[in-house]
Amino acid sequence: MIDIENELFNQIATKLRNKFNSISVYGEYIKSPAVFPAVFIEERGNNVYERTQDSGNIENHARLMYEVNVYSNKQTGKKSECKKIFEVIDNEFASMGFTRTLKEPIANLEDASIYRMVGRYTGVISTNKTIYRR
Repeated sequence: MIDIENELFNQIATKLRNKFNSISVYGEYIKSPAVFPAVFIEERGNNVYERTQDSGNIENHARLMYEVNVYSNKQTGKKSECKKIFEVIDNEFASMGFTRTLKEPIANLEDASIYRMVGRYTGVISTNKTIYRR
């Protein structure tokens, strides 16, 4: 299995922590983050790209999908803060070769005072970790 989740997470988390002093970045869902703003980056799909699978069922490429959730609990400007954070995330995914397939606000059912945006990124990756948009 081709797996780059840790490298991808570390690259994006480092960029976010350098840009936003008090940001929390997680690799899995946390019901109640201790610090806001908060970001969750999760690999939601890692499937064999069957078009390049060889006769020995060897995986040469994988189709990856990552989901990102950005949260802000600021009294004012929480939507703006989420958008600024998302811009950094979007630029990092694009620089790696991923395509954004979704970016939208979503109701935060746990606490309506917290603004939430969700995004999804896809790409096909080879065994040598080259990422292809198509």
